[in-house]
Amino acid sequence: MTGVPASAAGGSSGARPAAKGAAARRPGADGTVNAAGKPGGSGGCDGPGDVTSGATASGGAGGAVLEQDDGRPARGGKITAAAVNQASVWNVANLLTMLRLLLVPGFVALMLADGGYDPAWRSFAWAAFAVAMITDLFDGHLARTYDLVTDFGKIADPIADKAIMGAALICLSALDDLPWWVTGVILGRELGITLLRFLVIRYGVIPASRGGKLKTLTQGVAVGMYVLALTGWLATLRFWVMAAAVVLTVATGLDYVKQAIVLRRQGIAERRAALKETEA
Repeated sequence: MTGVPASAAGGSSGARPAAKGAAARRPGADGTVNAAGKPGGSGGCDGPGDVTSGATASGGAGGAVLEQDDGRPARGGKITAAAVNQASVWNVANLLTMLRLLLVPGFVALMLADGGYDPAWRSFAWAAFAVAMITDLFDGHLARTYDLVTDFGKIADPIADKAIMGAALICLSALDDLPWWVTGVILGRELGITLLRFLVIRYGVIPASRGGKLKTLTQGVAVGMYVLALTGWLATLRFWVMAAAVVLTVATGLDYVKQAIVLRRQGIAERRAALKETEA
């Protein structure tokens, strides 16, 4: 049946059987039904869209649009392709983000257990913090590598990152293990840069820099060392690691402000140029 989506083909009792010699259908890796490749061809359609006998996929992987033999779009082709391309909210990247969110209250409870100074409870709190930091390294990579980016992940991932780091800093300052001004500088920078990104998003996106990634890593190591009940030279070492984290926090924050100013100026200039061309 030319032009009928794969989800409908074979599901109706009135559907005609495929003609002799028609391409055999086989299940794809993503569970969809793709047309088998002809001899000497590419071996089938690699795109995520469903392809039925008598229909071909155009537009490339990730944006396939089904066409009939006469070149017209197959009925329901765009809808089917969009449904396949839509990543499920319950994918592994989002599950790691949800786990990180759930670890926040657990971390706080462990951190403040028995007055907040018991080495054993602090070790458990460190383990929860370490798991949160490790999942932060993997969820974004998995989402980009396996095309699992969703609107939920775009919102929840930065919230989870700031929640676990903010909870750790506030707990440490409340226990007098870390000066409040350090917590204020780090959290103020994170919130300020997030707000700045939203303010200039109409002109473009400020990309994450290498300095920003180094800052995140240094902050994680420093805060983790403060969560543990360290003494002696290790306690001295964590002081210097935290000092480096504060310096990187301020330096990268100023760099982001500079990028935002440049991005805004470029965006305004491009809009004015486009307006002049339109008026001309």
